[in-house]
Amino acid sequence: MAVNTASPPDIDLTDLNRFVDGFPYEVFARLRREAPVWWHPPTGHTPGGEGFWVVSRYRDVLAAAADTAAFSSDGTAVRDGGGTLLEDLPPGLAPGTLLNMTDPPRHAKFRRLFQGSVAPRALAAIAGDLADRAAEIVGAAVERGECDFLVDVAAELPLQAVAQLLGVPQEDRHRLMGWANATLDYADRDLGQMSEISERAAAEMYAYGSELLERKRADPGDDLLSVAATATIDGEPLTPMEQQMVFSLLIAAGSETTRNAVAGGMLALAERPGTWRELARDRALLGPAIEEILRWTSPTPYNRRTATAATEISGTAVRAGEKVTLWWASANRDPAVFTDPDSFDVRRSPNQHLAFGRGPHFCLGAGLARMEMRVVFEALLDRVGEFAVTGPVERVRSNKHTGIRHLPMRLEPRRART
Repeated sequence: MAVNTASPPDIDLTDLNRFVDGFPYEVFARLRREAPVWWHPPTGHTPGGEGFWVVSRYRDVLAAAADTAAFSSDGTAVRDGGGTLLEDLPPGLAPGTLLNMTDPPRHAKFRRLFQGSVAPRALAAIAGDLADRAAEIVGAAVERGECDFLVDVAAELPLQAVAQLLGVPQEDRHRLMGWANATLDYADRDLGQMSEISERAAAEMYAYGSELLERKRADPGDDLLSVAATATIDGEPLTPMEQQMVFSLLIAAGSETTRNAVAGGMLALAERPGTWRELARDRALLGPAIEEILRWTSPTPYNRRTATAATEISGTAVRAGEKVTLWWASANRDPAVFTDPDSFDVRRSPNQHLAFGRGPHFCLGAGLARMEMRVVFEALLDRVGEFAVTGPVERVRSNKHTGIRHLPMRLEPRRART
């Protein structure tokens, strides 16, 4: 087996300043060509001073994501810390406890608890309500004319939906968003660090979740938190930490990723007004357009795994315990799979993007995210004629989330046909 350590010396994927202007696709194009399975040496920004593998080609990312025996989402069986972030998280906090940081067979049992709540029949039951909410949200933004599209439109429907699904009072939904922003954004810190703001947000979210879960245990409803509070796996209830981690995960996954796909998609369309007019003329293109937006924005650009034993990726040796990062965003621009991958094409077909991951950890909420995106864009197509970005786009400083903080826009109402 070959060991691939060759690399351009100027690449540092742990320097978050590389990501403040958007995901560095040009860096990954270079890696796919020169070192598709690359050992990233530690730098002054790297958590724990430990290097890690960077997997950038579609075929390699797909293969590693499917092999949960060789590449663990927990990782603590072979090292002192693990999880799906680049920085190690301690055992019992998230690895082995948080749904997306567990391995089979517990992962499948854990996941099964919540599948019914996001199954097609359950989503069909809330589709009308989501469409009504989207129409109201977009209508209010169009009436104002000027808005922060990320805050006023892209974030609002996922936030209302996740509050409803979790059984959180709607009046508290913006508190959820504030906590998610503070814990997921690295505006005031680097990888592996906590700031005063992020620590306070994490503590407030934990206290709120604990109180809410206690109420759900005493008086359960039909929401996801009630499921977490009362469900059992192999006859045993979820631990208090597992229940708390469900709350934290669903706040982040249920609101943050979808809002960034919607905002990133709207930004791509603002740069291509002809495409917007094409969608307005032919609504049958909306489904393919949503898939292209997901590929284009890749809201979660990577997930980490831990090698459970000595293995290889495309002939490159990987040792037990080493960190392996799977870069979905890079795979989604791989020219071996996507024709003209750096073009935004709402007619792209096929479009087997990896924005929701692949394998056993395929995003549980993918159907909900697609539905939310569809009703928001349908409402926008119904009500918005012309639109434009009116100020600087402020992005999230993170290599884990391709996020937007603020997107100032002008929305002009669609003229009634005569």
